[in-house]
Amino acid sequence: MEEINCIGLCCPQPIIKIAKAIANVSPGDSLILLADDPLILLDLRAWARMTGNEVTPISETRFKVTRRNQNV
Repeated sequence: MEEINCIGLCCPQPIIKIAKAIANVSPGDSLILLADDPLILLDLRAWARMTGNEVTPISETRFKVTRRNQNV
């Protein structure tokens, strides 16, 4: 599973990077996002609601992002 390393980046950079990366995978596939922005989970959840994708926290800095729709 591909990892997108956004450690040290602040919003909106992690969201921009995961949005670009998830557009290149098939629906049902996942990516791992590494991010340490203190608000990343809130930002990811809002982005997921708006795009129809799914975010699963693995740890404080590691998140599984699954593409759930055709249009990201």
